[in-house]
Amino acid sequence: MFSNGPEYEARRRRPFVPPSVTLKQIHDAVPKHLLRADPLTSLGYIFRDILFCVTLFFFASSIDSLARSGLGGWIPLSAPWQVKLLETGLWLTYWWWQGLVFAGFFCIAHELGHGTLFKSWYANNIPGFLIDTFILVPFFAWKASHNAHHKAVGSIERDENYVPYLRSDFKLPPQERARRADYAEVFEETPIMTLGRMLVMQAFGWWLYVGFNVMGSKMYPEGTNHFSPYSPLFKKEQRRGILISDIGLTLMASLLVYAASIYGWKAVMMFYFVPYMVLMCTFLHHSDPTIPHYRKEEWSFLRGAAATVDRPILGWMGRFFFHNVSHDHIAHHFFSQAPFYNQPQITEAIRSVLKDDYNYDSTNTFYALYRSFTECVFIEDEGGIVFYKNADGVASRWVAEEAVRGVRGKCGWDDEEQDRLEVEGGWDDE
Repeated sequence: MFSNGPEYEARRRRPFVPPSVTLKQIHDAVPKHLLRADPLTSLGYIFRDILFCVTLFFFASSIDSLARSGLGGWIPLSAPWQVKLLETGLWLTYWWWQGLVFAGFFCIAHELGHGTLFKSWYANNIPGFLIDTFILVPFFAWKASHNAHHKAVGSIERDENYVPYLRSDFKLPPQERARRADYAEVFEETPIMTLGRMLVMQAFGWWLYVGFNVMGSKMYPEGTNHFSPYSPLFKKEQRRGILISDIGLTLMASLLVYAASIYGWKAVMMFYFVPYMVLMCTFLHHSDPTIPHYRKEEWSFLRGAAATVDRPILGWMGRFFFHNVSHDHIAHHFFSQAPFYNQPQITEAIRSVLKDDYNYDSTNTFYALYRSFTECVFIEDEGGIVFYKNADGVASRWVAEEAVRGVRGKCGWDDEEQDRLEVEGGWDDE
């Protein structure tokens, strides 16, 4: 359970050579009907998630009576501690499943933000705004920065989030002069401290990003956030949407305060904020010791899109509730305009083209989170293709420099040529 998946180990042992296939080859492999949405299917998924949420709220409102009655007499209870134990178990059950539903809201609103579920701008953006607002996510702000992330994924200079820290950020000595003691002075901590930081990241990492640009792009000045319409994250024409997002968040926060005035803050915490706190982050999509980051001289859209990992996060529960966002993340980056329910078939199509450049990891979700958190610490300030290093300054994977030079020398690698989709005489639409 707590060991690396075989795919991860195979990738870690293999020197890295960047993908040499072209974006046109990827697109040619995918049947075009998979890029089109079915409105009824899309609507069904939205209503399904809402139904789960409402049902679980109803379940939570019945927990007290269910515990006192021993689940309607199914469980004989004779002591107060037994009632309390059952009540605790029921609340834990609610928090887990409602947490998955809230995460599913985040994921399906993310799909609506990409405009993948309906043809109409309004059909995508109105439900996306309402769903995201319910879980206190600034829909139009997140949509703007996330779409920018898709255009520059894997680029150290231009990516929008999960941008690695540099050696110089920690004021470490140069690689050739750094000693073990230098790394220990900066990074050494107890396992309890590591666990605490992991919990803080999972609980508050989202808010640190949208509020303070933590692990966001370094091209933005201090104070950058997702709430100011004048933030450097946004273009002038996006400001109205940012303001609408802010108004939505204010109204939702007011609704929560009003609910607390009637039912008490404890009830609001139990029903809403505790499951909200277990909303899964996207950390594992782009933070992996075996996955490269590129500087501008080595980056192309194809290389960046391939620099992520498909993971069966939480098994069937992750696929069901998270709408394939982790199971088929590579396909999502190559075809962000495709509806999520077609992504499994798209994954199979592009996997046949990428071959060894397709990244999959069956490592247990929680172990993978711990592994990435402890081993994805920083990258070097120099190098066109770099990998994360751990707290000892050691990378899990290395670049096959001779092979990279061979690709440039023999084929004359060019990022525009690799990303080209048009054919001689016009665009290839079929």
